Amino acid sequence: MKKHISQISENSISTLKTWLEATLVVFLTILSACGDDNNPSNQSSEPTVVAGNFIDFRDNKTYRTITIGSQTWMAENLNYNAANSFCYDDDPTNCSKYGRLYLWSAAMDSIGSLNGCGYNVLCSPVYPVQGVCASGWHLPTKDEFETLINVVGGKFTAGRMLKSTRGWFDNGNGTDVYFFTALPAGYRNNGGNYNFAGDSTYFWSSTEAGSKDAYYMSLNYNDDGVSLYSMYRYRALSVRCVKN
Repeated sequence: MKKHISQISENSISTLKTWLEATLVVFLTILSACGDDNNPSNQSSEPTVVAGNFIDFRDNKTYRTITIGSQTWMAENLNYNAANSFCYDDDPTNCSKYGRLYLWSAAMDSIGSLNGCGYNVLCSPVYPVQGVCASGWHLPTKDEFETLINVVGGKFTAGRMLKSTRGWFDNGNGTDVYFFTALPAGYRNNGGNYNFAGDSTYFWSSTEAGSKDAYYMSLNYNDDGVSLYSMYRYRALSVRCVKN
């Protein structure tokens, strides 16, 4: 079994070197996991993975991207300074490390198109929802997260595949075999307290669960799997946008 890795839109020799090194890691990991390619019992369909980047022209930040199968995701957390978004522990260095944490209303409605999609308000949005994402990108639905989870191996192993290779408590790191590089960014509760950096990460979806909750995807240091649950909208979570 082979995973085909393509490189696009790179602007420096240093960046190219980084992606080439990462490609080698992926190849060796997949080869080790699959065993003999000539044995039909060891063969399965692996998604094509394509690395790239894009510029968010609102603030000129450059983000890495990764195409996994039919979806193109940001390969790092959004760090756009919108209203009702926060740095972990109110420390700007954590925004540089983890990206910003967004209330669901901010993730959904930063451009004002939904007229205040907050707590105890049933939004009934029209999809895709751009929300806080850059032009050409949108906040993923619960179904889009489920597609990602299934493509990378299913809910019992997707956490290990999507987590970064460093930074997780108690060596609960992942293989990052698909370059999604999920970092343990934690979250902010409604009282302004910050929790679980190093332990867990949580990504908002655009799918509401009644008027008070919305769905999110979470990964934890002590679990190879991934969870899709609903949470109160007044908490602030990370955002990964997916391309239209």
